[in-house]
Amino acid sequence: MQTKDFYFDLPPELIAQTPLQNRDESRLMLLNKRTGNIEHRQFKDIIEILNPGDCLVLNNTRVIPARLFGIRENGSAQVEFLLLKRIKDNQWEILVKPGKRAKVGDTIVFNEGLLKAKIIGLAEEGTRIVEFEYDGIFEEILDKLGTMPLPHYIKERLEDKERYQTVYAKHEGSAAAPTAGLHFTQELLHAIQQKGIEIAFITLHVGLGTFRPVKADNILEHKMHGEFYIMTEETAEKINRTKENGGRIIAVGTTSVRTLESIAADHGEIKPCSGWTEIFIYPGFSFKVVDCLITNFHLPESTLIMLVSALSTREIILNAYKEAVTQRYRFFSFGDAMFIY
Repeated sequence: MQTKDFYFDLPPELIAQTPLQNRDESRLMLLNKRTGNIEHRQFKDIIEILNPGDCLVLNNTRVIPARLFGIRENGSAQVEFLLLKRIKDNQWEILVKPGKRAKVGDTIVFNEGLLKAKIIGLAEEGTRIVEFEYDGIFEEILDKLGTMPLPHYIKERLEDKERYQTVYAKHEGSAAAPTAGLHFTQELLHAIQQKGIEIAFITLHVGLGTFRPVKADNILEHKMHGEFYIMTEETAEKINRTKENGGRIIAVGTTSVRTLESIAADHGEIKPCSGWTEIFIYPGFSFKVVDCLITNFHLPESTLIMLVSALSTREIILNAYKEAVTQRYRFFSFGDAMFIY
């Protein structure tokens, strides 16, 4: 299967630059994954589509201010860091720009020494391993020095940083938001629970791998970047109980899908655990847990549109995307949503 098989033409003006004033008033495309039938609704209508006994699985990771700007020690050249994942203690894997200003052994200084980073190694695809030096609490320093790592396709300034967090964001560690969850409000989640639908939380800290372009012509040659997940006993019990009772498991976002399908046994049972996943889901994948998916509209030729296609078919998904373009849906992180059932 070729990367080009997942291309579609997207007018640049459909890339959403700012979030809507009200989270749950984005548009919602309903897509039958078997027939390809499409309906157009508003996101708040999701409560009419969910059934008592269903289980909604949300990723409660929280985006950290992962973008840092510093200079080389004894120099003046600016260097940009994007924190990808914590390896251990004060060691992180980072993406750095420009790479030529960050060689192994170099030290980068932030805010006149409030934070320092020594580059101690190279990782995959040009990323670096750094060890931070500081006095105090790292998270507090990062909150003071770092900025929100908005995707490159968003050019507008974000006035309220919390709009790039879900209302249920809890555990810090992501370099990007699980954007399908941005449509939910606390009021909508409460109404969903009142209807008899389980709410379950997993944690997957979103790294760069989810958004890395697929450079290989053959998608089988693409390797995913590892991301850390946590499955609690409470969530595992809710999911297993829902499956036993015949309810649907509805993943909110591709990160929830990747977590659930990484953990699931062959017969679909979920056990509490934590670890790293490099799972790559594309057409032909056999889903063990996930029945339905709430997701945003993704980039052409991305691993995300490949995952979405796996839940249905490539042809049905690309036809739905063509319809979304015709109907002027808003795309990507701050865009509209799709419910695949």
